[in-house]
Amino acid sequence: MKPAKMVSDKATGEKAVNNKAANSNAPGIRQTMSDLHIWTGLLVGWFLYAMFLTGTVSYFKDELSQWMRPELPRQTEVPDPAVVAQRIATQVQAMAPGTSQMSMRLSDARNNSVNVFWRKPNEKGRRAFAEANFDPRTGEELSARDTTGGDFFYRFHFQFHYMPAMWGRWLAGFCAMFMLVAIVSGVITHKKIFADFFTFRWGKGQRSWLDAHNALAVFGLPFHLMITYTGLVTLMAMYMPWGEREVFRTPEQRQEMSAQLSAFIQPGKPSGDALPLASVEDMVRQAQQRWGHYNVSRVTITHPGDAASRVAVTRGEASRVSMSPQYLLFEGGSGKLLEVHDSVGAAAETRGVLYALHLGRFSDAVTRWLYFLVSLAGTAMVGTGLVMWTVKRRTRLPDPQRPYFGFRVVERLNIAGVAGLSVAMTVFLWANRLLPVGTAGRADWEIHVFFIAWAATLAHAMLRPARAAWVEQFYAAAALLALLPILNAFTTDRPLWASLMNADWVFIGTDFMLLALAGLHALLAWRVSRHRGAVAKPPRKVAPDAADVEGARA
Repeated sequence: MKPAKMVSDKATGEKAVNNKAANSNAPGIRQTMSDLHIWTGLLVGWFLYAMFLTGTVSYFKDELSQWMRPELPRQTEVPDPAVVAQRIATQVQAMAPGTSQMSMRLSDARNNSVNVFWRKPNEKGRRAFAEANFDPRTGEELSARDTTGGDFFYRFHFQFHYMPAMWGRWLAGFCAMFMLVAIVSGVITHKKIFADFFTFRWGKGQRSWLDAHNALAVFGLPFHLMITYTGLVTLMAMYMPWGEREVFRTPEQRQEMSAQLSAFIQPGKPSGDALPLASVEDMVRQAQQRWGHYNVSRVTITHPGDAASRVAVTRGEASRVSMSPQYLLFEGGSGKLLEVHDSVGAAAETRGVLYALHLGRFSDAVTRWLYFLVSLAGTAMVGTGLVMWTVKRRTRLPDPQRPYFGFRVVERLNIAGVAGLSVAMTVFLWANRLLPVGTAGRADWEIHVFFIAWAATLAHAMLRPARAAWVEQFYAAAALLALLPILNAFTTDRPLWASLMNADWVFIGTDFMLLALAGLHALLAWRVSRHRGAVAKPPRKVAPDAADVEGARA
């Protein structure tokens, strides 16, 4: 019995040692989160970088749209919204008699024209709508080059291009969910995350990229978490429509839901009784008394000239962190106030606040610049994460100078996705100045040129050595950005010196921002050109753990 007991004890001891060794080799929570962080970031990293960068630019999409339509006159002061609304309503009625609906976005401090769309009588589908920009001072239709302006970057940010809009939004939501996972796993991975914010080591290769990634992540962590989560919420009904379908079943319920989410009123059936449209100016005056003189953003009119006409005057977004609609509904023929929509339910208001936080349209100039800078840091965070993946793994390759095919593909996609996107976005602005104004489908061709240039950067990255491709594309972006103000001077009557003399702040700000971004890209190119490639190091010998020594002895 005694020998048998000794054998049993020995077997039990060996089993315990083996279990302990197995447990010591199992990855911990931080290692698991690190792996999750790396792979979620890499799999959709190129999409996330493009979404971050174009979203960052979109905070100034109105100013960029003005710069891309230099024919529109400079606005020295914002005209009275009530007078403008009456003027434009009269003009559109004369241009499109019998229209069942028109909606005008009034001019403001950031928009120097009135944008109007209306339904063409007796037409259906997408062609049933017409759109034009009007001079708020005269009411005349403005003649400007056909361009999507800054709206292209805004739309690309969440629905991409060359695919159905719904597919693009699904893809954007998928990437945003990965981004949310990457943020949470990144926080768990870096237990010294705030200490790392104050640590940066220049010229240390992989260590420098990691320091930059950590610092940029911590700098805007609350913003990055907010912007990712709110981006998902804005399209929540598309991703999870089941609750909405269960609650809002009848047409009346769906109409009530629509009133909670949007001030856009649909044209009902006309009565057939002619009745001239009452004074739109007086209706807007009533809204101004409630919300402030310049805090009216949109006027929508249905069936003008019919007894069934309705007019909705919508409140602007200034001074309130919510996108929930607030509007007054008037009877078009008499000007009588029918309904006041100045509040929504708790769920709709929560959505409105999150939507407003994501878009940042409530912000003044200072807040908008803060949004821009922190979002730009988020863009750099994604970019440094992509680069760090290749920098870290290159040192582990048997021959860093001859990496395997998969590594080369990732490395080249990084070059085109980061440096190449800067080139493509700048070429888009060049196309705005160089394409003939009368070109058919001119706005579409600006976008085609953007993607052609982006594809060309990928081809260039595949044909050149990696470091040379980084340097050349960063320098190309810097040169294109720096020369844009010169191109603007030769192709428009609003060069930088004239803008400075006339206090044309939209053109002044855009030209100086282009020069600043040119300097940033030149600095990046210079830093990459001075960087020496990492050399693979032999694995470091690690002293055995005390528990392993005891296990070996046993």
